[in-house]
Amino acid sequence: MPLFDHFSLAAPWYETFIRPKDPRTLAALIDLRPGGALLDAGGGTGRVAQFLGGLAAPLVVADSSCRMLQEARKKAGLRPVCSAAERLPFPDASFARVMMVDALHHVRDQRHTARELWRLLQPGGRLVIEEPDVRTAPVRLLALAERLALMRSHFLAPDDISGLFPYPDARVRVEAEGHTVWIVVEKVRAPQT
Repeated sequence: MPLFDHFSLAAPWYETFIRPKDPRTLAALIDLRPGGALLDAGGGTGRVAQFLGGLAAPLVVADSSCRMLQEARKKAGLRPVCSAAERLPFPDASFARVMMVDALHHVRDQRHTARELWRLLQPGGRLVIEEPDVRTAPVRLLALAERLALMRSHFLAPDDISGLFPYPDARVRVEAEGHTVWIVVEKVRAPQT
């Protein structure tokens, strides 16, 4: 457990201070298909998922902070599930698309989280991890600030995040813009015999 539960305390005001960005880049990278299930892992208040309603069914927001999910429940079309990202309560291959926005650096075990997200992704599916780009000076300062605030944050460089998906059927690419990086992981379908 962290020394202090920052997210439960901040939940009612979180979106006042951490405003959602324009989701068009993320939506294009996820390439949602109508009728496919989408998981927003570490999705907190649903601040990003709320803009993707109508593009996925179901649209599940999973987070370890049940208090953050109380805020997500106020948004139409979201299915909140209180669970740590390292052990999500869904069967294998449950989701056509999985996203994790600004959350990987907060999880306790990043390698285990990556395995879990991969497990939940359907063949032919796509996972997008959006993170602050720790290669940039402002994000390095953010990382220091979070450490001083006693958060358990651990920022990874894009190549290190990519390395969390060593699977033979994984196709990984990195997109970056400004202080943000997206790691796009596709689960390639096995050829039909």
